[in-house]
Amino acid sequence: MRFLVCVATAISLSAVAASADPIEDRQALMKERGAVMRILGPIAQGREPFEADKVLEALEELNANAQATTDVDALWPEGSDSGGDNDSAPAVWEDREGFVAATNKYAADAAAAAEAAPQDLEAFRAVFGPVASNCGSCHEAYRL
Repeated sequence: MRFLVCVATAISLSAVAASADPIEDRQALMKERGAVMRILGPIAQGREPFEADKVLEALEELNANAQATTDVDALWPEGSDSGGDNDSAPAVWEDREGFVAATNKYAADAAAAAEAAPQDLEAFRAVFGPVASNCGSCHEAYRL
């Protein structure tokens, strides 16, 4: 099953990389990220049961997605701040260094969470907390 998720993620990431529209590319990545967060969030909140295999699979998918968004220049190039259905705040371009740092921190925390391969709810919450916190702080500063 994990193999199928990795293949599906690789296919979706290559499809995103092949697109010529950075707004569409980043939206596709964020929609994918949101879908994974809708799996992990309820587990972290105790609303869904913890299943180690399911959590690890989702964390690996989230990590692959996070690594795909570290190319800030490709996904948020100059001039992609307008047009389309753009939810990126002007701060993405005005505070480029801060945005890159936030993106890299998220990617590092997502990688650490997947690498930890938590085997119980407490361990999962410990590694997932920083990942989820990154989402909130980035949206607060860099999303309209």
